[in-house]
Amino acid sequence: MSPSIRSTSWSFDGVELPVHSLNTLVVGSGAAARRAALELLRQGRRDVAIVTERWNAGASVNAGSDKQTYYKLSVAGSEPDSPLQLAADLFAGGCMHGDIALCEAQHSTQAFFDLVSLGVPFPHDRHGGYVGYRTDNDRRGRATSAGPLTSKLMCECLGRALESEDCRVFDGHQVIGLLVRDAGQGVQVVGALALNKEKVDTPGYGLTAFNAANVVLATGGPGGLYRSSVYPQSQLGGIGFALAAGAVAHNLTESQFGIASVGFRWNLSGSYQQVIPRYVSTEHDGSGEREFLNDHFPDLRTLTRAVFRKGYEWPFDCERVVDHGSSLIDLLVHREVVDRGRRVWMDFTRNPTDPAGKHEFAIEHLAPEAQRYLVSSGAVQGTPIARLEAMNPPAVQVYRDHGVDLARDRVRIGICAQHNNGGLRANEWWESNLRHLFPVGEVCGTHGVRRPGGAALNAGQVGAIRAARYIARQYGSGPPPVEEFASSVADQVIGYLSFCRRVCSPSGSRERLAPAAVLREIQDRMSECGAHIRGPERVAAALVDAWQLTRRVDRGLCVSQARQLPLAFRAADLCLTHAVYLEAIAAYLNAGGRSRGSVLVPDPGGEPIGAGLDENWRIARHESDSAVERQVLEVRYLGPGEVTKTWVDVRPIPAANGWFERVWAEYRAGEVFSGPEEG
Repeated sequence: MSPSIRSTSWSFDGVELPVHSLNTLVVGSGAAARRAALELLRQGRRDVAIVTERWNAGASVNAGSDKQTYYKLSVAGSEPDSPLQLAADLFAGGCMHGDIALCEAQHSTQAFFDLVSLGVPFPHDRHGGYVGYRTDNDRRGRATSAGPLTSKLMCECLGRALESEDCRVFDGHQVIGLLVRDAGQGVQVVGALALNKEKVDTPGYGLTAFNAANVVLATGGPGGLYRSSVYPQSQLGGIGFALAAGAVAHNLTESQFGIASVGFRWNLSGSYQQVIPRYVSTEHDGSGEREFLNDHFPDLRTLTRAVFRKGYEWPFDCERVVDHGSSLIDLLVHREVVDRGRRVWMDFTRNPTDPAGKHEFAIEHLAPEAQRYLVSSGAVQGTPIARLEAMNPPAVQVYRDHGVDLARDRVRIGICAQHNNGGLRANEWWESNLRHLFPVGEVCGTHGVRRPGGAALNAGQVGAIRAARYIARQYGSGPPPVEEFASSVADQVIGYLSFCRRVCSPSGSRERLAPAAVLREIQDRMSECGAHIRGPERVAAALVDAWQLTRRVDRGLCVSQARQLPLAFRAADLCLTHAVYLEAIAAYLNAGGRSRGSVLVPDPGGEPIGAGLDENWRIARHESDSAVERQVLEVRYLGPGEVTKTWVDVRPIPAANGWFERVWAEYRAGEVFSGPEEG
């Protein structure tokens, strides 16, 4: 153990609880969390620790795609690029603040090449050029990849670096709350409370307090919100306790959804689509197989263009449902599964048939861009699986490692939640409105409506680096003495103790509500009303039901044994989370919000989608200068059923200050570390 981390115990309401005192507590163990801890250690902070529910759980270690993408500044080839151009492209996605975009752009090469130095095997040519390719919402080919498990490789390399630094890790500890105090100039985070999952059946229920001058929150996206989800099952998220503490969130309306397998959860993007598999639907017993896309595409060339483009236009995008665009496929999959109750599969063993019945499948009959790509990739074999084996063998192996042989087995699919582009608000040093709280990674909503695929990995690394450097420079002092800390947070800790006692000892007169039932209700509601199809009336009704559930959880959540307490806290956290998310979605719709990004809002007066769809499928979009396109929606939880909603103008990209002598002087004086004042 690092000698700088001091451990003792303190009595709260007659129960002795362990208390660990340190400068910075990093919550989470994914790529962003590990980067933050490593950067703090490199900056000379030894009183740093990671607290995690389970090391190697979560999305960073367990999620991926055909070749999971890291999006960065172009560093090879002849096409010119610059941080300002990258920032402009990130900013152009809509509802992203310009200063954040510039920070992510300026640090992208630094973060990338440090990962290279740590051993992440990003490919380069014989001359050392880290070449790129095009990904979704990207026009410049800035993407790179270390294969289907890029973020897992990042975590492994960062983990080895942390081991060499002797970083303290509190494994098996589920953070359930932030501890705060009013510092006179606003609420300040002073630590966190966690459950030691090995000690939940003790008198203190395993509650463990962290007396921390700073908290870096890296709990990832809210994977547990949706029934139809491609998040790994170990990734449920942890944003609710930050909302409960008063952290402001923004862009909670903006998520990404896309085609993924629903047994083994995996994104079916990139190569999986570019080899042009066959889409079929069946009844639940496997009967009635049909190539349902053929009812909506006029010929083989139009069909194969949409399927091929689905590879680098993977997220569902309301702009791409008209004119037989790639996202029409998502919409048709949704109709088969939700409206018709059928099962949908991707079949790599056979080629799709021509909707017009004129041509046998052949490379020369495909859309020209698909022809060029497959020929250039040496993937002109006779079946989708053979083409995939030639183009991207690791993408085949990932499924094989999980018991699915794409040469034999069809893959059942759905439209699944994949990424949250919104989250907690942060300034350009990644500090929340709650001072000394630094959300990094997916829990921090730096993205707007559309982000280039892979930008999230870069954003997590950049945010962690900047948060760590700010902490080391501005917030380097240690925590207060334990007695001062305990006095300031006693009421909060006792409140959690009371919750544990109440949940573990339910009275007979109260409603007995099991955590699993709460989670099912949340996930059903969000998948039906808060996913990629959002009808205003259904959202309004869902919001009422969400707050009703929070009241039921408050008075009736119960477990049969203390071992179930972690799930109870998770259910309560996600219950508040889904209510606040629905508040944001409803506020957006009430402000005239229409279809955008990965969300379609049906509009009876809108443009018909066509392609043989009935009149119920019409879409209306905003004008580019509409208020909801120029502003970001911020939300703040004040108490049960009470949420403030504020529309703020998108901040522009800052003007460049490129005069070296001036920047050098500001750097020496520490002025570059000053952050904007935000309430």
